Amino acid sequence: MAAEVARGAGCSVDVFDHMGSVGRKFLLAGKGGLNLTHSERHERFVQRYGARHRDVAAWLADFDAHAVRAWARGLGVETMIGTSGRVFPVDLKAAPLLRGWVRRLRESGVRFHMHHRWNGWNEAGALRFETPDGVREVAPDAVVLALGGGSYANVGSDGAWLAAFAARGIATAPLQPSNCGFDVDWSGHFAARHQGRPVKSVTARLAGPRDAAAPQRGEFVVTATGVEGSLIYALSAALRDGISARGYVTLVLDLAPDRTLERLLESLSQPRGHHSTAKHLKRAAGIEGVKAGLLYEHLAREDFADPAKVALAIKQLPIRLVRTRPIDEAISTAGGVGFDALDERLMLRALPGTFCAGEMLDWEAPTGGYLLTASLASGRAAALGAVSWLRDRR
Repeated sequence: MAAEVARGAGCSVDVFDHMGSVGRKFLLAGKGGLNLTHSERHERFVQRYGARHRDVAAWLADFDAHAVRAWARGLGVETMIGTSGRVFPVDLKAAPLLRGWVRRLRESGVRFHMHHRWNGWNEAGALRFETPDGVREVAPDAVVLALGGGSYANVGSDGAWLAAFAARGIATAPLQPSNCGFDVDWSGHFAARHQGRPVKSVTARLAGPRDAAAPQRGEFVVTATGVEGSLIYALSAALRDGISARGYVTLVLDLAPDRTLERLLESLSQPRGHHSTAKHLKRAAGIEGVKAGLLYEHLAREDFADPAKVALAIKQLPIRLVRTRPIDEAISTAGGVGFDALDERLMLRALPGTFCAGEMLDWEAPTGGYLLTASLASGRAAALGAVSWLRDRR
C-alpha cells in the first residue's frame, strides 16, 4: 500500500522483500477466506484498537472500511458482507486480489526486488540487504519499513528487525502474542475427550466487577492444552495482560446466554425421574457435549444434585487461564515501535526520512478484518508522510 501511494504521488519506488514473492502473509490470511475488513459502524470499528484507538483512528480517517472495499473493487474484486458482519472477497480468495494488485503496481513502474533480507544500516546510514549475490547497500531518499511483527516467521514476519533497531538505539516494546490461544490445566480425561470441539453460542468476560467489561458473545475451540478461537482472540489482550500481572486470569463463561438464571433453576429443579445426570442437563438446560464436559471439570459429582449450584455454574463458569501460547502460534503480535518514537507522519524521530507501518508498530486488534484494514491504512499514512517529507526538503 505504501508503494502504491508513493508511486501515485510521482515517486520512484522500489520494494525489497525477504521472501521469493510478495504478499506471503496476505496469502496466508486468504486461507480463512481473506477477511478484508468489517462492516460495523465506524465509531465501534475504531474502538477495536483498544489503548491505541486514537492513533489508529488517524489512519482510518483517511482509509476506512469503505475505502478498503472500494480499493478492492478497483482491482476487479467485489466484496460481500458475511453473517458476522465481516467483509470478504466474493470468491473468498486472496490470490486473485494479490495478483491484480502486483500487476497494477508493476505496470505503474514499481520495481520489486525479491530475496532481499534487510539487515539494518551501514555506517553511512544506507540500507543493508543480504541477497543471493551477497550484501547490497541502498541509499534511498526516504524509506518505509513494513517489517511485520513476530508471528508466522515462515512467511518472513520473524521480528529479526528488532536487533537492528536496538543497534541504532531506537527503543521498542517486546513483541507479545496477540490473537492467540491460552493454556488451561485441563484434566487428562477432558482434554482427550473434547480437544478440537467448538463451544458455541456462549458469552465470556474477565472475572471482576460485572460492569468492568461487557461480556462478549461468540464461540471458541477447546484444545489439548487450553482454548483458542475468535471469542478468545477478541479478549486476548486483556487475558494476556492479566496473566502477565498476576500469573493467571479467570475467564467467566455463560454457557446458556439466552436463558436466565431463574429459568435454568426452575428447569433443573424439576424431578429427573429415572434420567441420568447427562440426560437431565440436556433436557432441562440444553447442556450437552463439550459444555457438559466443562461443567464436569468445574463441579464435584455431588454438586450435580444441587440445582442451584448447577444453574449458577452454567451462567458463571470460571476457567483459569495460566499461560499464553507461544508467539509462533499467534495470529498477530503486540509490541514493536512505540508511537512516541514516531512523529505524526509515522517517521522515526531518531532517523529522519525513515517511516514505519503495519504490524511492526505497537498496536493490536482482534481478528475480524481490523488487523488488515489498519495495516493497509498505516501503509498509506506512512507513504503520505514520506511524500510530504520529501516535498518539504525541496
